Amino acid sequence: MQLLIRLIITTIAVLITDLILPGVHADDFVTGLLVAVVLGLLNTFLKPLLILLTLPVTVVTMGLFLLVINAGMVLLASRIVPGFVVESFWWALGFSIVLSIVQGFLQALDRQPNDRRPG
Repeated sequence: MQLLIRLIITTIAVLITDLILPGVHADDFVTGLLVAVVLGLLNTFLKPLLILLTLPVTVVTMGLFLLVINAGMVLLASRIVPGFVVESFWWALGFSIVLSIVQGFLQALDRQPNDRRPG
């Protein structure tokens, strides 16, 4: 049940971010849902490998290179999901930043006042 709630929250966050950023286009709710699923799978399986391979660069840049990895995940998702278009690397970077802010806000709304669940 918790996975379904997080998936819906991420889908709504993708659609809100689409409305905020003019360089990102998602056709409809189904496209937003597919983007949420693909980003979830990419972040689960591919992102840890990329972080491990780029660990020296990430350490030297004090973690800022993780933003580049996130933008790469968004660009890859735009290649995989039909109807999801990201115009450039910079829009992908902005999308990843705005998406995490909107997603954090929506997840905070989902929590109960005395809920002690981790992130």
